[in-house]
Amino acid sequence: MDYFLQQLTNGVTLGGVYALIALGYTMVYGIIQLINFAHGEFFAAGGYMGVILIGWLLTTGAPPWVCLSLGMLLAMGYCAMLAMAVEKVAYKPLRKASRLAVLLSALGMSIFLQNGLMLTQGVYDKAYPTQMTQGGFAIGNVSISYMQVIIVAVTAALLIGLNLLVFRTRIGKAMRATAQDKTMSALVGINANRVISTTFAIGAALAAAAGIMVGFYYGSVRYDMGFVPGIKAFAAAVLGGIGNITGAMIGGFVIGLVEIFAAAYISSQYKDVFAFIILIAVLYFMPTGIMGENVDDTRV
Repeated sequence: MDYFLQQLTNGVTLGGVYALIALGYTMVYGIIQLINFAHGEFFAAGGYMGVILIGWLLTTGAPPWVCLSLGMLLAMGYCAMLAMAVEKVAYKPLRKASRLAVLLSALGMSIFLQNGLMLTQGVYDKAYPTQMTQGGFAIGNVSISYMQVIIVAVTAALLIGLNLLVFRTRIGKAMRATAQDKTMSALVGINANRVISTTFAIGAALAAAAGIMVGFYYGSVRYDMGFVPGIKAFAAAVLGGIGNITGAMIGGFVIGLVEIFAAAYISSQYKDVFAFIILIAVLYFMPTGIMGENVDDTRV
C-alpha cells in the first residue's frame, strides 16, 4: 500500500507538468484549430531561462523563494513574448493557407527553436541550483520532497488562475467567443489577432513554468528536453478532448499516473510507450476524447 501511495504521489507530480504543457496545445487548437508542434520548445526555453535567471538572482543574495518566484515569472514572460513572435512570423501569414502548410510551418519552427537552443546553450545538460529545494518529509512510509510539494502547489495555482482567466475575465470571454465563431466575434468588436497572440502567450507561459519545475525536479535541462514531454502532453490533450481546457488537465494527470504506474509495476524501460498506446486507443475508440471536443462550457 505504501508503495502504491508513493507512486501515486510521483504520478500526480508528473501529471501536473504534463497538464500545464497540454493546456498550451488545447488552447491554441481551440482558437485556430492548429496543433502547435513547436510548443515543446517553449517548455525547453522556459527551463533554460529559469536556470539562467534563478542562478543570477541567487548571486544577488536574495532569499531563495524570491529567486524562485521572480525567476519563474521572468521566464514565463520571456516565453510568452517568444510565442507571440513565433505566431506573428510562422503562423499569422498562413492564417488562410491549407492545414498542411501550417503544420509544416509548425514542424519547421520546432526544429528552428530546438537548434537555436543547441547553438546558444550547448549540447550538454545545464544543472539547476537544486540545493534550494533539497529535503522533504514523510507521511508514514511515503516520502515527499519539498520540490514535489512546490510542483503540485504551483501547478494547482496556475490551473486555477487559468480557469479564472478564461471563465471570469473579458479576455477569457473574447477567447471563448473567438473559438466559437471568429466571424461573429469580429462583428461585435473582438480583435481576433490580439486574442490569438494572447492565447499563444498564455500557453507558452504555462509551458515555461513546467520547464522550470522539471529542471528542478530532475536537476538539469537539455536543449532537446521538450520533444518527448511535448508529444506526451499532446497525447494528454487528445485524451482529454483537444480544444477542451478541463479535458487537457484531466488528460495530463492520467498520462502522468499511467506512466509512473507502468514504470513501477510493468517496466521502466517502456514507460514512454504507454502514453502512445493510450493515444492510439483513444483515437480509435473515442476520437473526441474523454470530455469531447465541442463542449461549449469548457472549451477555450
